Amino acid sequence: MGALQAQDNFGIKGGVNFADLGGDDNDVETLTAFHIGGFAQFEISDTFMIQPELLYSSQGAQSEEDSELKFRLNYINVPIMAKLLVADGLSAEIGPQFGFAVSKKLTYDGDSEDLEDFFKSFDYGVGLGASYEFSDGLMLSLRYNLGLANIAGDEFDDIRISNNVGQISIGYTFN
Repeated sequence: MGALQAQDNFGIKGGVNFADLGGDDNDVETLTAFHIGGFAQFEISDTFMIQPELLYSSQGAQSEEDSELKFRLNYINVPIMAKLLVADGLSAEIGPQFGFAVSKKLTYDGDSEDLEDFFKSFDYGVGLGASYEFSDGLMLSLRYNLGLANIAGDEFDDIRISNNVGQISIGYTFN
């Protein structure tokens, strides 16, 4: 009986976020922001791996009425993606994401106001996406993170707000 051979890797990634705050009749639209961080890949079989990540992610939304008025919610996100190789280099991915807010601000025309009491500090959701890894280690990925947690502050009992973020990433996998 042969030993289990696993090829575990790590890498870096970053890219653009298209974030909004979904929920109860909020008059906001997509905020373009960014994410950056690292990941590890643990091969379970030739076609399946687990990819935990640690990302700094700028999220939020901007006002429909005035694009200078922005809700900037910055998180340390921990997605744990299950990746299935569907073709050479191409993977489908799905998994939970946990987020820990590091700042919650309302910005307008260069000024900012702390929104600590308006949003909860913990977030969770599910990510769904695809990635393509070239033979030289370069990686491109698309992902949508659907927020499942109500992040509205405790004093807002009757309001539901969630983070929803589309991401385009470029990364590099070290072998």
